Amino acid sequence: MEYMILINSDETYAMPEPGQPGFDEVMAAWMAFNQKLIDGGHWIAGANLEPTTTATTVHKVPGAAPTLTDGPYAETKEQLGGFYLVKAADLDEALALATSLPIPAASIEVRPVKVRPDAA
Repeated sequence: MEYMILINSDETYAMPEPGQPGFDEVMAAWMAFNQKLIDGGHWIAGANLEPTTTATTVHKVPGAAPTLTDGPYAETKEQLGGFYLVKAADLDEALALATSLPIPAASIEVRPVKVRPDAA
């Protein structure tokens, strides 16, 4: 099975920037997690997203032309900050992977992938 792990976090949470103290340690934890996924045969894809200030939302309503607005779809404290698409034997294994993410504060949603046309 494939599962999408959606990482929702508070963008105001202070994370070190490149060159700042602690940045290398934070990145080392994420790179180790990525390698754990690769070594375990779980890795399909993953990415960190730019902040919501860079987002544009496309709104579609039946019978009307699409409209564009700056920013995310919803104003919430937590925003989608990244994702992983993983292979797991079952939901329990996918949840174990999500639980081991090296993020100190987040809401992590795990959902089975229903259809992925490019999947073998």
